[in-house]
Amino acid sequence: MVLSEYLPVLLFILVGIGVGVMPQVLGRVLAPHRPDAQKLSPYECGFEAFGDARMKFDIRYYLVAILFIVFDLEVVFLVPWAVALKELDSTGFWAVMIFLVLLTVGFIYEWKKGAMEWD
Repeated sequence: MVLSEYLPVLLFILVGIGVGVMPQVLGRVLAPHRPDAQKLSPYECGFEAFGDARMKFDIRYYLVAILFIVFDLEVVFLVPWAVALKELDSTGFWAVMIFLVLLTVGFIYEWKKGAMEWD
């Protein structure tokens, strides 16, 4: 029967839902529930929240975050290259060397522009 082929998929879905829902249900049923004002108060990093939640961030924070993502993604390109380095010929080696040179030029450009300074 065609529906019997979907039994493993249905079982997988049910186990996934059970793994996601059962700990929450068990925590709600078995855990003590004694709220007080201090437990329910909002805090951040161990102290009371201050200021407006909609305060403006310095644009340099976002710039550093984007630069981190860009330079972190190079690792995603370099790891497969390093793993397959023995199987690659000189063309693959020099292609990655050009990539690294361009990356270094971009890094030096960002450094000279002052993108990594907080002043």
